[in-house]
Amino acid sequence: MSREIVAAARELLDALDTVLGDHAPAPSLLHGDLWSGNWGATGDGTAVIFDPAVYFGDRETDIAMTRLFGGFGPDFYAAYEAAWPLPGGWQRRAELYNLYHLLNHFNLFGAGYVAAVRSAIDAGMRRH
Repeated sequence: MSREIVAAARELLDALDTVLGDHAPAPSLLHGDLWSGNWGATGDGTAVIFDPAVYFGDRETDIAMTRLFGGFGPDFYAAYEAAWPLPGGWQRRAELYNLYHLLNHFNLFGAGYVAAVRSAIDAGMRRH
């Protein structure tokens, strides 16, 4: 990874107290690996999720992951917002939460993830 990206990541790391300082989510039971490859439907159309990596954390991490690799349909997000609206600033935090997964994919699969890593770092540093 380039020195420029490493420097930007260090800058983001130094700013995390400012970026996340006011965010105090209630712990939620999370799927932990909720991406488009981990859901399906039964023969009668009932939605199912599988391959959980369950833990308690910020519910925004699951929502962030749903957007990382293709996303879910607009009906999913509309239903989620109707049931439990996300607080302001969730989009920025989603980029930060997904940075972990992007760095993991960079580590496992190589340089094809560099642009996505840089984009997530830049989004995390933007002021909203």
